Order: sequence, then structure tokens, then C-alpha cells
Amino acid sequence: MLFGHFDDKNREYVITNPETPAPWSNYLGSTVYGAIITNNAGGYSFYKSAAQGRFMRYRTNAVPLDQPGRYIYIRDQDSGDYWSASWQPVAKPLEKYKALCRHGTAYTVIESSYSDITVQTTFFVPLDKYFELWRCRIKNNGSSNRHLRLFTFVEYTSNWHLWQDIVNLQYTQYILTMKMVDGIIDHGTNVYLPPQPDNFEEGGQARHTFLGVAGAEITGFDTDRKRFLGTFGNYAKPYAVEKGECSGSIASGDNGCGVLQFDIDLRPGEEKEFVIVMGIGTAEFEGNRTLKEVHDPAWVENEFNKLKKYWHGKLENMSVYTPDADFNSMMNMWGPYNCLITYAWSRAASLVYAGERDGLGYRDTVQDILGVLHLIPEEAGKRLELMITGQVSAGGAMPVVKPFSHKPGTMKPPEEDEYRSDDCLWLFNTVPAYVKETGNIDFYNKVFPYADKGSDTVTGHLKRAIEFNLGRMGAHGLPCGLAADWNDCLVLGQQGESVFVAFQLRYALVTYIDICELLSLPAEFAWAQKHLEMLDASIEEYAWDNDRYLRAFRYDGLKYGSQHDDEGSLWLNPQTWAIISGHANGQKAERLLELINNSLLTDYGLMICDPPYEKADLKVIKATLFNKGMKENGAVFCHTQGWAVIAEAMAGKGNRAYEYFRSYMPSAMNASAEVREIEPYVYCQSTHSKYSARYGASRLPWLSGAASWANFAATQYILGIRPQYKGITIDPCIPSHWHNLKIKRMFRNKLLSIEIFNTAEKTQGVSKIHLNANEIKGNFIPVEILQQNNDIKVYL
Repeated sequence: MLFGHFDDKNREYVITNPETPAPWSNYLGSTVYGAIITNNAGGYSFYKSAAQGRFMRYRTNAVPLDQPGRYIYIRDQDSGDYWSASWQPVAKPLEKYKALCRHGTAYTVIESSYSDITVQTTFFVPLDKYFELWRCRIKNNGSSNRHLRLFTFVEYTSNWHLWQDIVNLQYTQYILTMKMVDGIIDHGTNVYLPPQPDNFEEGGQARHTFLGVAGAEITGFDTDRKRFLGTFGNYAKPYAVEKGECSGSIASGDNGCGVLQFDIDLRPGEEKEFVIVMGIGTAEFEGNRTLKEVHDPAWVENEFNKLKKYWHGKLENMSVYTPDADFNSMMNMWGPYNCLITYAWSRAASLVYAGERDGLGYRDTVQDILGVLHLIPEEAGKRLELMITGQVSAGGAMPVVKPFSHKPGTMKPPEEDEYRSDDCLWLFNTVPAYVKETGNIDFYNKVFPYADKGSDTVTGHLKRAIEFNLGRMGAHGLPCGLAADWNDCLVLGQQGESVFVAFQLRYALVTYIDICELLSLPAEFAWAQKHLEMLDASIEEYAWDNDRYLRAFRYDGLKYGSQHDDEGSLWLNPQTWAIISGHANGQKAERLLELINNSLLTDYGLMICDPPYEKADLKVIKATLFNKGMKENGAVFCHTQGWAVIAEAMAGKGNRAYEYFRSYMPSAMNASAEVREIEPYVYCQSTHSKYSARYGASRLPWLSGAASWANFAATQYILGIRPQYKGITIDPCIPSHWHNLKIKRMFRNKLLSIEIFNTAEKTQGVSKIHLNANEIKGNFIPVEILQQNNDIKVYL
């Protein structure tokens, strides 16, 4: 069932039916002033942190769904009828009410038509500003004069700390102070305490937000939620809207809201514009200053255009045109945009993540950088530097890095039993990718502090990461899994061993050897080579199980992922990473790929393991916490899908790599969105597998490592555009029915215009490349022969 469509020209997803199976959301703003908005205007706003800076309430997983939000109520003063500018919360019958939502790059436009009145509201946060705008254009399409009364509505938190606001009511119901200053609402908490702008995490300080309107004269207001909604009222039928006027309430303690009442008269065909402004600061100062800017419609329009240009400029670093329109929609807008949002917010702010993961998760963020390196290489490099300083001197990592409070060299390191075995091994994917993207080889010699004490070069940080795992090996010569090994539901501890991390460690050693060769470090080369040989021997002797690789060993040697197991006899990650790490190749790699295809493939991607767990040791296998076919217990865990695509492409299997990619590609599910349920334009954490009664339903959209690995797999392995230290490799692995495709990509400030010809219907194998009409040998183009603009023709 269709609820909307991709508008590739305008880089928007257009929702034409507001009754979506779940709230379909978008992000506004930046990592300073952030906001989430849904197709029905639900969502919330926050400052710096969705956990500690939440000033607008939103109830996740509640009934009614997707409330409250950013609402504008419209009341006909002659008839008494009223509705909302978005379909929710009033929810007029859709036979009479027409709604449309356009989600774009950090903006959302919601349009509605009811009773001959059309409303178009554009929600966005101007660049580098600490406030959001709701630009509203309202028009009378009827033949008679209309007298309308409008009411804004936001529900404020009583404390910016989410947990305090929701749970600690004996405190937070006594600290709210609402005021009306110069026609602007001032929302204050702990107003008698001094502000501490340099100590964001201190909850006990005065904080303010403001709400105002430009382009309309205020005729009333309410700041007390009960007085506006009514004691037993609700968002669909606010008491004040039904009555026709606000009461001028001023909340002191309890619960506040932001309601501004104003009247608009419209002649037939007449259109008027006003702008709602909500931001950080007091009404007296920041509110008044901001409203002076916003009163100029030309300023608002210019800020909106600047915002679109800014975001579109990032996306234009790479564009793709293939025979698959769904693939193009993801690659040219929604895939990279999803990566940019995930890069910005890690797992800290969404309609699901409600602040329990405040800050930048170490392992998540290092991987997220992979998806944006080609879009924002300089900015991504700064984030990578920050994460390198999140590594502690022992070689492991801080689980979370909070940019607003991180002080390298002074942080308390994790306890030994808190370390995760995979954290710093992801640096071996991202650091070389950054250096290859930028050509900044000297980055390896740059010195950064550890989180707790001491400092080292980037190469030194990388070696310390390897030593961390080498110093925590188990009885079989494989790295211990510790508190987690990417899979948070696999707790192997200080003696249990992870085969997946063994392959990560192998990848790290191979990568370190390449770096040592590049930097002419023969002693380090020899050190890594020795450990690589020892690890390979242990993997081959203990981890191979006839036709597959095991997943892990328990502390007492019990195997997980063996062909003889009744549960979890096959795990995806060890098989794909055996190939990615270079340990398995040739016929062994072929057999592994066939085993994966025959045993783990579903209509919606590859299961993380099979069969799911029911009886396993809960102290180790936490997957049994979940129903079968859900999350880590046999679901299609989307983070892992990109690795399977890469493994197939490395084996030259273009048709299957593409088949796997499409199986979990969101846009491929647009016509069956009632099955997937969540947004068909962004990646998600997991999809219910065949063992679940909700087979095909997906959960936890936007903030997932699935986005970065999908984009990385598609650009570098399906399309085959792979930066190298001294140039770029073009080695596509595509479906055989793709006869022609075009790619534009910026690489070190040079434009590559690539056209791939596949008249022979191959999946891989470059026969020749023409660079600016000159044939070159092989599929590698040295950077020194690239011009500012390059015409590249690739023949398979």
C-alpha cells in the first residue's frame, strides 16, 4: 500500500496519506538546537541533548499515537468549527480534510485543506541559530469572507532533563515559571538559580525558552496546560479552542504550554503569512531580538533557501544514475542524508531513543563516520579526532563520548569488566578510509591524547587498540568477547572468546601492516606479521567447524554457532567477516556464501542467526530476552546486511550483492509500506524475520549503523568507487542487467564524471578505462593524472 512517493527532483519524500502505519519523521536543526518532526506535526525540540536539554514534551509509544507536537488550531469564528493545520491532533474525516507532508533536508512542509481554507506550514531551524521557525501561509479558497481564530500549542517540560520531567514529579511539578513578556511567552525552569552556560550537565540552573509570532497581533494566550486543554480535555478537543478563546492563564508549577491566540480575516482568494518562533533564551532578550529578524518575510525566505543550499551542497558530492529508480532515490538523497543525521546524533535522539544513550556511542560513531567521509571529509575528520581521544591508554574505549563534557586526558577509564572487545577495532575501518579519502597521510603521525592519560600518534593509537585485544586472549588463542563484541546480547566475559572479533582483529593486523609499509616502519611490520600468523593458525585450528565458522566459545570451551547446535547453529557475522578480513577466500569463501544464502536469507534480508534461541545460557546469550525472530534473536539485523553485500562483491557476485542490498533497501518497500510500517525512506535497526508473527515489520528507524554500512557497501563495492592512498580504484560489482550507469563524485576537490558500460552483461571485471580520452591500464587511477574535471569511461 502506498502512503507517499519519492520526489527526486526536489530531494523530498511526499506523504499523501496521513494515516501512516507509524509516525514518519524527519530531523530539523543541528547538534546544538535539534528537533524531530513527524508527518502529523508530532515530535519534540531540544538543546544539545535529547536527554538533558529536552524542553518540549513528546510521549513515545503512547495512545493516541504521535502526540503532542507543534500544533496550530484553526477555529471558524462564525460556525464554531475547528481543525488543525496538520491532520493530527483534531483528525477531521479524510473525506473532507486533505493532507500532504513533504520531508526534505532538515525541513518539513505540512499542507492541509479543509473548509475552503488551505494552510502550508514550513518547519525549519535556520543555520547556526538557536530557534526554529514555523512559517505558515493560510489562504481562503472560498467565495465568502472568513473570520478565523488561530491557537499555537506546544507542551513544555517542567525540567530539561527528560528523566526528571517524566519520573521525578515530586520535584519537577514545583519548578516551572511561565510569563508573558511583550507578547512573547517565556518558559522558565529553576528561575531563581543562576544560569551555568559552561556547565551544561548541571540540571540545577535557570533555563528559558521563548515562543512568539511575527505577522499577527496577539489577542490572547494560555501558558497553563490544564486551563487550555481542560481538566479532562485532550489535544483533539482543547477546552479553550472549543470555547473560542484563551483565558490568559499563567502557569506556576505543574505543567506549562505555549498557546498564542491571534485572529486572521481573509477575503475570498486572499492569502496571509505569519511565522511562529520558538527558541532558546528569555522572552525579554533573545525572544524580542529574534522576532525583529523574523518580522521580515524576505529574511525568512532567504534563511530557508540558505538551509536547502547548505544540505544539498553536501549531497552533491556524489550522485548516481542507474536503471533502478529506487536505488537512485536512496543513493542521491535518503541514504546519504540518513548517514548525515545518524552521524550527527549517533543513538541519542529519535522517536525511539529517548535519551537513554546520551552522547556519541564509541563503536557506533566510529562506524557512522564511514558513511559521510565522501560528503563532509573535513568535518568527519574532526569527529574522528574526537573519537580517537575517546580511546583510553589501555587500548579500549570510553563507551560514550559526550562532546559537551569530554575532556581528554582527565576522563575516568572504564572498569575492566566494562570494556567491549570491538570498540577500537572499528578504527581500522575508518581511519584508513579517512586518509584515503583526503590523501592526508601525515594524519597517521598526528598526536592525540588518550581519554584518561598520555598521548600518542594515530599510528600509536591503532597499535594500542591491537595490543588491547592481544592482551585479552582466551584458551584457543582468540580474543575474549568481554562485556560485548558488537552484539550487546553476547556477553562472553574475560574468558569466553569471540570468533567475530578474531576476524576484526585479523582485519586490524592486515590494515596495520599496510600502514607500516606505507610509512616505512619495518619493525612494526614484522611485529604485526608475527601476530597475524599466530592468529590465523588459531582461527583455522579452533574456529572452523566443517562448513562454517563458529560464533564464539563460552568460558568453559562450549561452542556457539556449531553445525551440531539445536539453536544458533549458523551466525552471519563470522562468515562475512571471514571473507572481509581476507582469511577465507577462493572455494572456502564460495562455500560460506552459499551456506549463508541457503540458510539465512529471507524476503527482507539475512537473519543474524538461525535458528533463534530459546534455551541458551542467559548469562552469555542475552538474545533469549527477545521473542524469536526479533532483534538479536534471529531477526534481520540490518547493520549486518552491508557486510554480506561487501562479501558477495569481494567474491565477484554482483547479482547476489544487489539482491541482498535491495532486500533491505527502504525504498524497495515503498509500495508495501503497510508491511514495513516505519519510514520507507530511511534504514532501520532490524526487521522481524520469518520466526516472528510480525514478519517484515521493521523497527527503530534513522539512527542505526545500517545506514553507514549500506552507503559504504553500495558506493565502494556495488558501484566500486574506492579511494586509495595514491589515487582511486574503479571496480564495479553490479547486477548483470545494468547495461549503463553514471556516477558523479568529488574526490580531493576534483570532479569525477564516470560512465560504466556493461553491454556484455557482466557483473565484475574492468576490461578498460578511458580517462579524459586516454586509455589507462587496470582499474586504478593515480591521483596525479587527474584533472580538475575528469571524464571517465569504464568498460566491463
